[in-house]
Parts: sequence; structure tokens; C-alpha cells
Amino acid sequence: MPSLSVLVTLISLLPLLCHSFSPEAPTNRRLLVLLDDLSLQSSHSIFFHSLISRGFDLDFKLADDPTLSLQRYNQYLYDGLVLFSPTAHQFGGALDFQAVLDFVDSGHDLILAAGASASDLVRSISRQCGVDFDEDPSAVVIDHNNYAVLGTQGDHTLIASDDFIQSDVILGKNKIEAPVLFKGIAHSLSASNSLVLKVLSASPSAYSANPNAKLSYPPSLTGSAISLVSVLQARNNARILISGSVDMFSNQLFKSAVQKAGSSRKYEKSGNEQFVTELSKWIFHERGHLKAVNVRHHKVGETDEPAIYRINDDLDYSIEIYEWSGKSWEPYVAGDVQVQFFMMSPYVLKTLATDQKGLYHTSFKVPDVYGVFQFKVEYNRLGYTSLSLSKQIPVRPFQHNEYERFITTAFPYYGASFTTMAGFFIFSIDFMYYK
Repeated sequence: MPSLSVLVTLISLLPLLCHSFSPEAPTNRRLLVLLDDLSLQSSHSIFFHSLISRGFDLDFKLADDPTLSLQRYNQYLYDGLVLFSPTAHQFGGALDFQAVLDFVDSGHDLILAAGASASDLVRSISRQCGVDFDEDPSAVVIDHNNYAVLGTQGDHTLIASDDFIQSDVILGKNKIEAPVLFKGIAHSLSASNSLVLKVLSASPSAYSANPNAKLSYPPSLTGSAISLVSVLQARNNARILISGSVDMFSNQLFKSAVQKAGSSRKYEKSGNEQFVTELSKWIFHERGHLKAVNVRHHKVGETDEPAIYRINDDLDYSIEIYEWSGKSWEPYVAGDVQVQFFMMSPYVLKTLATDQKGLYHTSFKVPDVYGVFQFKVEYNRLGYTSLSLSKQIPVRPFQHNEYERFITTAFPYYGASFTTMAGFFIFSIDFMYYK
């Protein structure tokens, strides 16, 4: 009976495990959404519905749910995690600080939104991702020049920002015209983490402070050092979004009209929906996700891959690279993909030519050095998943019967030898018969 119950449990989990994220087909993904209050499910419904409409399966739970677990039988049940629980001091069930970090370390994606009452747990997770929130728990972002005007008055803590990262792969090709409304806390990027990027920055006139208290000392975060929304792509290609505002994802700010202080231009709708939707596509690998297939190399004029090359052989190298478009794999076109023929250091570095259909290729001569080499492709480009490919191949010297009988470069030596022989012959005749 116990074995039967285990079998039934495994069968019930099979659909979850079969629909998990795969780099070969990043579709049908399951997301765990943790909320402080279930009312967020309706107040942020536009954002959640956009995920559902793109094929995501959302599992909504309270942050303190005692049944929380990210994995079972050493298999992850979810492909992404959305933390809309800024006040949670601890998670329920088997979920804790380390479990979230392990989830990201295993290659899964994370969206974390904080707020004015962000807990130490949320701050600690962010810190591990290269983001430091303002240590003052009562501080929020204030800007007296770039705030949103509502009616005749304006809330100087409701920031209207349009300082976006310049990257089509992260924010999409369609330009975000309207400013994004932001109401929350500031954060800065850790100097020790080179992978984290500002996606939405504050203006030079912004600062972080308690709006209800008089400033008695200069703010710790000011101007362009303040990041409102940041992203990180880890070396394992896991992607993380960190925002200082949960409200930025709300229906209210999605639908709100926006007008910057000091500007006569009024937008009927803020840029929040477009910004968040496009950014979530990148976070969940619907854009900027690359794969490499059909890595081939062979001698020029042949088709089979040899087990070993000889020095000075001419060879062809090719690779196919595709990008996930959200629905299918499309050819990736770029002019900066390179291959190294590597042994301790690169002996050959070639930029691959492309046929605009996903195929990259080049030809080169094997160096006049024998040993164990590697074909290496290390591709890192802003916004795209990194590619790291290597294949080992030995290179041998000429065998004794493969050398040319007469080497062109040795003709002067051949001439010198025969000249010496002829001179000796003439000298001998002359010596013996001269009287």
C-alpha cells in the first residue's frame, strides 16, 4: 500500500514536471506568485492576465502559506517566482531565504517587488542579487521636478520617470512614449556585482528620504545613483527583476493618466503596462533567449568530422544560432560572433560570417603547433543569454612520410651543397693535373 500511494503521488506530479521550463522550448511555464494579501490578485489583475494570456500557469498563494514548497522529490515544481510580498518577514512551509537563492542558482527566474515597508527578508534577497535598498525603512523616492501632476496638485513621491535603459532586447522595439509612474523605495547597485543593470533610473533631482520628516542630514541616495527598477542576468542565465514598488504593477497606475510637472504634454495612459509587460517578456525568456545547435568542423573539401587534425590543415567551422521569439525559434543575426582555436591562449580568433538564416561559418588554417586544442565560442551580449561552447580536438605534427621530398625554402641550401661538390671536383682535377 505505501508503494501504491507513492506511485499515485508521482503520477499526479507528472503533468507539473513535464511542463517545466526547457531551454529547447521555453513554453507552458508555471509561476508561483506570493502575495501579502490576496486582494493584490484583483488590484494587479492586468499584469497577471497578461502573463496568463502568454501561456503562463500562475499559482497564487499567501507568503505565509504553510504548504509552500518550490520542489518535491528533488524536482522543481515552478519555473519562475513572483514575490509581491514586501512585508513578509518569513515565508511559510519549506520556503525560506536560502530556498529562494537556490531556486535562482538552479537557473530559474525571479521578480521581486518591494515597497515602503520592505522587510529584512526581502532586503536580504535583494542584497544577494546585487541590489541595496535604502537602509532607512521610512524613506521613499522624492523628486520635486519629475513628479506626476494629478489635477491641480502633485504628489512629489509619485515619480514620473522616462529614463529607460537603451536596449531593444530588454524593453522591446516599440518605444515607450509615456513616463512610468513609480511610488516606492530607492535602491542602488552593488559595486561588486557587474551583472546588475538599471532599467529605470531616477532623475538627477531625486533623493531618498522620509517625506514626513525634516531632513537633518544629507540623503544617502541621491540623483542618478538611485535605481527604480533593476535587472540581473546571472551567469547561469537566470533572470531577476527587482523593483522598489509593488504599486508600479497595479491596475490603478496602469490605467492612470500622467503629466510631468512643468510639462504641458499629458498622456491618457502611463507607460507602466507597456514597460512591465515588455520587461516581463525578457525576464521569462520570451525574448533574448539564444540556443546553439549543429556545431560542425571538418577539413576543407570533406564533410566528416575528423578525430584529429594535422598542423597546417585547412578546416571549416560552422554553428547555428537561434533566438526564441515567444512562439518559435527564429534565426539570430549578428556580426559579432567569434570562435577561438584555443590552447592555453587563442592561437586563432575568427569572426564568423552569417547567411542571415542562423548559420555562422568560417575557415582557417590549423596553427603550426601541435597539442590539444579547443574550439571555443564565448558569446556575451547585453540582454541575451550567454553561449559557452567548447569542443576538444588534438593536433598532430607531420609524420615522417608526409614531408615534401624537396622543400622550396631549402633550395638555397641544395644549391650550396651542389656548388660545394662541383667546386671540390674542379679543385681536385686542377690539383692533380696542374704542372
